[in-house]
Amino acid sequence: MTPAPRQRGAVARLGTAQTLAWASSYYLPAMLAEPMARDLGVGTATVFAAFSVALIVSALLGPLAGRAIDRHGGPPVLAGTNLVFAAGLGCMAMAQGPATLFAAWVIMGVAMGSGLYEAAFSSLVRLYGQGARNAITGITLIAGFASTVGWPLSAWMEAQWGWRGACLGWAALHLLVGVPLNSWLPRGAGAHAADGSTATAGTAPVTSGASAAVPAAAAAGTHTSTLRATLLLSFVFAVTWFTSTAMAAHLPRLLQASGTSLQVAVAMAALVGPAQVAARLAEFGLLRRMHPLVSAQLAAAAHPVGAGILMLLGGPAAAAFTVLHGAGNGVLTIAKGTLPLVLFGPQGYGARQGVMMVPARVAQAFAPLLFGMLLDRFGADALWLTTLLGLAALGALWMLRPQMQR
Repeated sequence: MTPAPRQRGAVARLGTAQTLAWASSYYLPAMLAEPMARDLGVGTATVFAAFSVALIVSALLGPLAGRAIDRHGGPPVLAGTNLVFAAGLGCMAMAQGPATLFAAWVIMGVAMGSGLYEAAFSSLVRLYGQGARNAITGITLIAGFASTVGWPLSAWMEAQWGWRGACLGWAALHLLVGVPLNSWLPRGAGAHAADGSTATAGTAPVTSGASAAVPAAAAAGTHTSTLRATLLLSFVFAVTWFTSTAMAAHLPRLLQASGTSLQVAVAMAALVGPAQVAARLAEFGLLRRMHPLVSAQLAAAAHPVGAGILMLLGGPAAAAFTVLHGAGNGVLTIAKGTLPLVLFGPQGYGARQGVMMVPARVAQAFAPLLFGMLLDRFGADALWLTTLLGLAALGALWMLRPQMQR
């Protein structure tokens, strides 16, 4: 069996490429939506609607990208997405109205569906099999600074060259930086691909002879157990992405509704990024001694606990809420990569990951609009929605404990 390539270099290259991908797509509208809308003669809501379309497109293409990585490996798929990102950003720079703006974001959705975390996680699992947990944590540590890098850089390019020049600047970075980084990733088949004996979680290994016969009832039970775990994880990931996106879009306004000033709200919201990175460092150190399901349960509880404190105490608890939310979200981002690996094994990981993330992408697309409407009507009490969803996700993770024990 060929030894797995060294992880450190792969993590550094893939983490940097992921930072570029997130900064130039997911975090782009926050800085460029207003100048885009002003120049094109549309409302800011139209720009965010186009962004939501991109998220839905990415949800539809996720399973196809996962299967492609399972079959061909990460480098050709990820390097190809850099070309698609560059094309989408170039089309955006040339947009002249709503139709061409939406068309550009559809192209961006194709790139996002095959070039963000799920594709990166699948690439690592194909290389390192069950040993990919630390590598997954590593790239989320690096790419956790995507907003820290992306927002100021987008603002600087917009100030220097306008929003169209900023889009072209990001497109150039994909061609000059992203393509080489993803192309230089290791191309090994990975331990699990080389060793066909690797069994997925909940699946009995097959041997030759009469003893290999598996009763139909047992096979049906295994299928039912796998389907149940897949549905539970899909729900957990949908809740995670809905809450994360809702908070990313509305956190400063939520904190103001809880009784803080605008200046304090912005300062407290800035704590989310450091809290995410700190939690991922803990996952890389202390929490990696735990089963990923246990660390995911702790992380899922963080947002409801923080929201309860904020609703009880108001503005003075703003820092506690943002730190708890950020820490929980940071670990759950890693759990999206590690839990499917631990529960189902590396075989077919990319395709399974793509399917499980479809509900999450759809939930993400509608999160800013739905939570914004609730915030307009109920103020800080809108947090009841994400609190109840977080508790439901925690319950779903608890229901996975028998699967973990098997």
